[in-house]
Amino acid sequence: MTRPFDIHVDASAGLSTTEARLRLSKIGPNEPVSSRRTSGLVQILFLFVNPLVIILLIASAISAAVGEVLNASIIALMVVLSVALNFIQTYRSQRAVERIRKEVAPTATVLRDGNWTEIPRREVVPGDVISLTAGDLVPADACLFKVRDLHVQQAALTGESLPVEKEAIALQAVSPDTSDDHKVFLGTSVVSGTGTALVMATGKNTAFGDIATRLATKPPETEFERGTRQFGLLIMKTTILLVLFVLLVSVVLHRDFLESLLFAVALAVGLTPEFLPMITTVTLGQGAVHMARKKVIVKHLEAMQNFGSIDVLCSDKTGTLTSCEMALDQHLDPFGTPSERVFLLAYLNSLHETGVNNPLDQAIKQSRSSNPLDAAVLQHDHPDIHAYRKIDEIPFDFERRRVSIVVENENERLLITKGAPESVLPVCSAYELDGQQRPLDADARAHSETTYRELCAKGFRMLAVAYAAVPLKDVYRAADEKDLVLAGFLTFSDPPLESAKLALQDLSRDGIEVKILTGDNELVTQHICSQVGLDVGRIILGNELERMTDTALAQVVERTFVFARVSPAQKNRIILALKRRSHVVGYLGDGINDAPSLHAADVGISVSTAVDVAKDAADFILLERSLNVLHEGIIEGRKAFGNVMKYLLMGTSSNFGNMFSMAVASLFLPFLPMLPTQILLNNFLYDLAQVTIPTDHVDRTFIHKPQRWNVSMIRDFMIYIGPISSIYDFLTFFALLKVFHASEQLFHTGWFVESLATQTLVIFIIRTAGNPLRSRPSVALATTTVLVVLVGVVIPYTAVGGLLGFTALPATFLVFLAVASATYLLLVEVVKRRLMRRLLG
Repeated sequence: MTRPFDIHVDASAGLSTTEARLRLSKIGPNEPVSSRRTSGLVQILFLFVNPLVIILLIASAISAAVGEVLNASIIALMVVLSVALNFIQTYRSQRAVERIRKEVAPTATVLRDGNWTEIPRREVVPGDVISLTAGDLVPADACLFKVRDLHVQQAALTGESLPVEKEAIALQAVSPDTSDDHKVFLGTSVVSGTGTALVMATGKNTAFGDIATRLATKPPETEFERGTRQFGLLIMKTTILLVLFVLLVSVVLHRDFLESLLFAVALAVGLTPEFLPMITTVTLGQGAVHMARKKVIVKHLEAMQNFGSIDVLCSDKTGTLTSCEMALDQHLDPFGTPSERVFLLAYLNSLHETGVNNPLDQAIKQSRSSNPLDAAVLQHDHPDIHAYRKIDEIPFDFERRRVSIVVENENERLLITKGAPESVLPVCSAYELDGQQRPLDADARAHSETTYRELCAKGFRMLAVAYAAVPLKDVYRAADEKDLVLAGFLTFSDPPLESAKLALQDLSRDGIEVKILTGDNELVTQHICSQVGLDVGRIILGNELERMTDTALAQVVERTFVFARVSPAQKNRIILALKRRSHVVGYLGDGINDAPSLHAADVGISVSTAVDVAKDAADFILLERSLNVLHEGIIEGRKAFGNVMKYLLMGTSSNFGNMFSMAVASLFLPFLPMLPTQILLNNFLYDLAQVTIPTDHVDRTFIHKPQRWNVSMIRDFMIYIGPISSIYDFLTFFALLKVFHASEQLFHTGWFVESLATQTLVIFIIRTAGNPLRSRPSVALATTTVLVVLVGVVIPYTAVGGLLGFTALPATFLVFLAVASATYLLLVEVVKRRLMRRLLG
């Protein structure tokens, strides 16, 4: 590992801001895999590196060389305008999304200029002094010189399933050869404890960076990306066939090859969905901006469509159905009598625990100022508090479901355990009552279980507290949690949210099924669920789930709404079982052990107050933990998908029909049905009208249930609506040739205006599944669409029209155009309603 700078710094001051900037400029950002932002100029060049664009520019150059300067200039201008429009819209949208993402960018706590400060993780440099606490992601490879019961989960690097306890080394002894026992690595996470470390390597120079660089691959294709790719392939195959057909006809009829080539290329441009990436980016980008206003931050733009497609939401009940504002209610001995001793032991455990500061521990520590009994026990000069000092800690994990600390006073060394009653009681062999220890026989155990189960049934959260005198030793393990003395129970109240019942009804109405996956007791869970109107049915417990095969579980998850006493690994199994049943699954989590489930779900959702591990694994971050906020975000995701769908349906209906008509017309017309420059102008104006699709409103009928890619539906639009467009094109051909006795110039002009009007105005029909007279488009979409049609009608009467080969249209043709357009839209509306009924069910 190379060290371009001296890593030994003043541990009390850290690096100076100036020195840190110098190192960042020379080493680069702290990112495992390079993620350089593409400059605007490079993005523009990429837009020009397109086969159709290159062919057009070459054809333009050839036209200029043979004296067709005007045509060459018009072609070049159309290409430049299209590229500029594409770039401006895409670039603005991308920058807006980047600004939003910065709100939830991962951070690190570093010592700069003698002060602890929080900075973006990408700005950490070698030589920085960093602080680590439970729930943090380790921001870089570093050597520890101060630790306190630090346990790190490093399965991502080593495959070790259990957290590893780390030790400190003297700062002067820190070197690249320091043992791994004294190191922490990028990509790992802190489970419990605290630590201070000196950064040795960042970015690609880290252990994780080396792996990430070697294994860097494109992430798996999302359903949205797969759908757009399949659509693009469908259009491209059609385009190639039509272009080859036109070129063949031109050769057979001995037409001018350059003009025929330009016509074929222009036809390809008209058919190719070259604006699909732009429309998609802008639509999803604007959706991300709207979601941010509703307190939902999008981390991965490509996940937005999946967000709108969620039909099953998995979540814990705490903070989702309840307020997550825990209050300590009672401290009781094993038989239900108030006990000061229970609270004292629980307080010592919470005071010295260094895991994630959870609501239960907060409630215990805060109660000293609100409960007179607790205040009496915990006076600052109370000898019981000051007499104990911490020796060691056995951190919480979801297998044991308890946490233990070891404390010592002058007379004894105690291991104090706190956790779920069903996890603490099995390791107890005695209980304490009125200061006396007694054997925990069958009767006493049954009596204790009855005590906590009755309280659970009333909706209280419960913790059991136990202790044991332990021998002197340097390190204590989970195996030492045995033969404990049950001191009693703590009860906590966590009232259900008033808004939860209505939020659950709204989610259900919009096709989202909520499943509760909790590690809590089933009696508490059932009580809370009944209060918010959630139909519980049968509750499946973790031990039942453990005995099920994957096949059996796949059946159970469909009809079960509540899973209690489940571990993180079991939550993961439930999510995967739902996915195998073709559900799009969202998972809401904020804890250290939620990361696997956030990754496993189609959509990982966390909250701004979550630990770094959870936020890093999530696709979306809620700025407020609320089902209402989540619901609004899902609706915005559906709206974004709905607007992308409008562009796709436009591209496969009238646009395809017009290009098909042009290819067929080249068979029997003695001249080209439209000049290449006119096709390009037609296509540019058509694209211009669609730029505002991302601003459009989306019907309630489209967003009332999850929507997913339906390529067959898109194909049906091409098969059924495309020919309608062609029928009206052929009708226009007949009218121009037989009724208006059109010259070549008048034919070009008449069809240019008709094709532009029909393929542009049809957006008012396709944009809604219902009655277009009742569903109003956005002002921006209505304005651009109408203006584009007006521009198309007016151009032939201007000097520019003459340069483009147009001529003034007779008033009678404009009447024909109005009637043809109106009847065309009416016929499309009839067919569309039948197709939409199949799509929306």
